[in-house]
Amino acid sequence: MRIARFTTGEDPQYGVVTGEVDQFGQPAEDSVIVALAGDPLYVGVKLLDEEHRLEDVRLLAPVLPRSKVVGIGRNYAAHAAELGNDVPAEPLMFLKPNTSVVGPGDPIFYPRQTQDLHYEGELAVVIGRICRDVPPEQATDVIHGYTIANDVTARDLQKSDVQFTRAKGFDSFCPLGPWIETDLDPQTFIDGVRLQTFLNGDVVQDGSTADMIFDIPALIAHVSSVMTLLPGDVILTGTPEGVGPMQVGDEVEVSIAGLGTLTNKVAQR
Repeated sequence: MRIARFTTGEDPQYGVVTGEVDQFGQPAEDSVIVALAGDPLYVGVKLLDEEHRLEDVRLLAPVLPRSKVVGIGRNYAAHAAELGNDVPAEPLMFLKPNTSVVGPGDPIFYPRQTQDLHYEGELAVVIGRICRDVPPEQATDVIHGYTIANDVTARDLQKSDVQFTRAKGFDSFCPLGPWIETDLDPQTFIDGVRLQTFLNGDVVQDGSTADMIFDIPALIAHVSSVMTLLPGDVILTGTPEGVGPMQVGDEVEVSIAGLGTLTNKVAQR
């Protein structure tokens, strides 16, 4: 099930995207979105007698984290190496504020404080229930679904500040979308799903989730051993090698097989 958040010009709504999808998770031209009675995280999936052509609505960030976005750093060995870092012995966590979240098509604003703004295409896990100290073998019980993220990073500030809060926390630094896919198992990503990032149409990242150092159950277990996770919280699972700078006017697309494509442009703040 593909759950999206959308607007037709009125208040935001939730809906289920129907129709066939291609191998990349892109919907057919005749796809529709069937409206839901409310946020399915809280009221369940209750379909309304209301539908719209997908091309007639504006998709929004599919989830607005109630409390936090948890990022995982250096979870691909080749990415750690390209920035001159060692592979961590346990998951390296950081937080992005929920105010950093934007949706498909929304601008990524280039802050005046940085001269080196980077894209980082990532798989994102959306938490579906309150949980703490989740064993890896029970990770599927707390997962609502999966979406695509761009963990935008001011690389120069990351280096100068040492810790990541400012470098990853600006407004618009966490694009999410285009929807949440609820029917995939973590094993799908352990076996390997292709993740690509395109900068102005050119492939700049081309990796596989099979290369993650810590898999999704391990990440959920580790994060939940530190902090309580709430419905709608998001865990970013790390980025493959190939990160690099973006400039004002650039278009960035992050594509994950089976999940679709998240597209955003960089704009001057």
